[in-house]
Amino acid sequence: MEIINQKRAMETNNSLLVLAHLSQLLTYVTGCGGLIVPLVIWLTSKDSVQGMDEHGKAIVNFQLSMLLFTILSIPAILLLGLGILSLIFIGIIAFILPIVNAVKASNGESPSYFMTIKFIS
Repeated sequence: MEIINQKRAMETNNSLLVLAHLSQLLTYVTGCGGLIVPLVIWLTSKDSVQGMDEHGKAIVNFQLSMLLFTILSIPAILLLGLGILSLIFIGIIAFILPIVNAVKASNGESPSYFMTIKFIS
């Protein structure tokens, strides 16, 4: 038996990309859903949706970076209260950037998260 063509055609699904970006906002509702839900979306559809691998890696890297910055900011509260300012900044950035990148995803553009450590490349 011979398999002629194993490759599946990748579909363009910008609404799933937008959903993946906006699901990061679940952090404000559940606490940890902003990392788990985009991770599940990325892992289940990275091979079938065009651009999902790039967007998924950017989302997971951003969420892990925000988690690390938050953990590092908590002890900094004791040092002159600078941790409070950094936690406020992280909260604002973690709310605005997923919305901005959801709009970019709906237009078919690449995601751009600044302040992100590349854990997954």
